[in-house]
Amino acid sequence: MFGGRRRRREEELAALDAFRLVRRAADEDVTRFGEELTVLHLDTLGTELDDQMRTDYQRALDAYEDAKTALGRASTATDVSGVTRSLADGRFHQACVLAAQAGESRPARRPPCFFDPAHGPASRDVEWAPPGGVARTVPVCFRDSEKLLAAAQPEIRLVRLGDRRVMWFASGPHYAAWAAGWYAELVAEGRFEAERLTMAYAGGGPPGQSGTQLTLAAGWSDPGAWTEGGMIGGHDYSGWGDGGFDLGSGGGGDGGGGGGGD
Repeated sequence: MFGGRRRRREEELAALDAFRLVRRAADEDVTRFGEELTVLHLDTLGTELDDQMRTDYQRALDAYEDAKTALGRASTATDVSGVTRSLADGRFHQACVLAAQAGESRPARRPPCFFDPAHGPASRDVEWAPPGGVARTVPVCFRDSEKLLAAAQPEIRLVRLGDRRVMWFASGPHYAAWAAGWYAELVAEGRFEAERLTMAYAGGGPPGQSGTQLTLAAGWSDPGAWTEGGMIGGHDYSGWGDGGFDLGSGGGGDGGGGGGGD
């Protein structure tokens, strides 16, 4: 009897912890998108918008408002999926406006860039794997695909786990709902299972490398995380910019651009 109550209490606390994490990440995403729309508004003041650009611009604004509203109403981690789904839609329409401004063709409706959904819709699929990880075909924005071709480090969205920052796609089950909204198209296409999105590259490193691992759910353990000084308890990605990889347990990786996940 008492054991059952304790388990329920532990489950409630775990759910609350997960909600706080994903809500904070979604709040960062909403804020960042709002700032970019402000810049876009200033840019469009001197641009004559045709009907399609005007429609896309309005849809981006509407998606931003929908995301803010959903964030304000969210009370569970699952609710946050609606926030990031709206942001994914808004960023597609933002990309359409930017393409029209640059005289480029309208982008195809594709899943967001795998490295950071704030990069907008991907332009192509590439096969990629972190050190020690299994190669997967993932959607990547044009800028990051060019970086990969040049053996440079892509800009990766980092999210918080405790006092650390980890790559979102190795963040574990806490961030599953956050990712499910961003990458709903990947799930719909059957390319990833929703609950596996944030474990796509988890646990891919050499075993026993460090004792600083955090178990978040049965069968999953954190492969390593970012601190201000670099990677701990897992891979060091500091070698990316040199076209190589360092599998040491600590290092000087700065997490790339981080995509706002500070």
